[in-house]
Amino acid sequence: MKRILDCTASDFQKMGGKELRQAIAAAEGRTVLAEVVCTVPPIYPSVTNAELAAAFGADLILLNVFDVDHPEVFGLETKGEETVRQLKKLVGRPVGINLEPVDPNAERLEALYELPQGRRAVEASLVKAKQLGVDFVCLTGNPKTGVTNRAIVESVKTAKKIFGEEGLVIAGKMHGAGVKGESGGSIVDEETVASFVDAGADVVLIPGVGTVPGTTLEKQEKLIQTIHEKGALALTAIGTSQEGAGKETVSQMALYNKMAGADIHHIGDAGIFGIADPENIMAYSIAIRGRRHTYVRMAASVLR
Repeated sequence: MKRILDCTASDFQKMGGKELRQAIAAAEGRTVLAEVVCTVPPIYPSVTNAELAAAFGADLILLNVFDVDHPEVFGLETKGEETVRQLKKLVGRPVGINLEPVDPNAERLEALYELPQGRRAVEASLVKAKQLGVDFVCLTGNPKTGVTNRAIVESVKTAKKIFGEEGLVIAGKMHGAGVKGESGGSIVDEETVASFVDAGADVVLIPGVGTVPGTTLEKQEKLIQTIHEKGALALTAIGTSQEGAGKETVSQMALYNKMAGADIHHIGDAGIFGIADPENIMAYSIAIRGRRHTYVRMAASVLR
């Protein structure tokens, strides 16, 4: 099995969830995942934000605010059932979506949004996600959505039953999502990450070092050690708009997350408008794997 940083578009087309997980593990902390909002106009109208993120070095593309009942990516002419498959052809990368395990009993820290079913991590939406051809599903929460850790655990069980070995299940919160008692340093602990893995998560998402208050290198390192001991991969996320900070800040966070043991490095979608500053995606990539692998990823044709 190739390392993900060596995989071509042709390699990705042949991968199931198990093979993708092995390729990520083999890369030893050199996998970049870029999140983009798919319901806003792209920053440059001739390409989608997903294509732009891929062009600046992302190995994996995560679509945020994607509604499985109304599949659409702004900037992409294809809509409906073939949306994800067409995007995968264009970017030559694995593509996943966020679905949100909303907890109706969450204790609110602030006013919450109402989400349509197509964005929620319910069984019907997870089935549709698989039918649409996503390579992975990320069970997490956007700001003010009322997603709790206990709801994530239950959604992981459902998602794993539906996807099996055909797709990766990622689980965890990168910020509080509007829930009292699950913000700052209280978002996640070792017991919580263990519960995600026990429920079936292939990858556990935790806030990146230096993102939400209390996410120190030492604390995140302990969380990742627990995740690895339980047999899962770890993803560190920048979901606090710091993807729009200076390159020096982003590069420093990248190195800290690598020191903590991250297998996948997530960079969020709020840097400009629905995407991180593309140059920050490149800077993050260079920080964790150098120019060699970054430039090859940026330059490689999807026809390879």
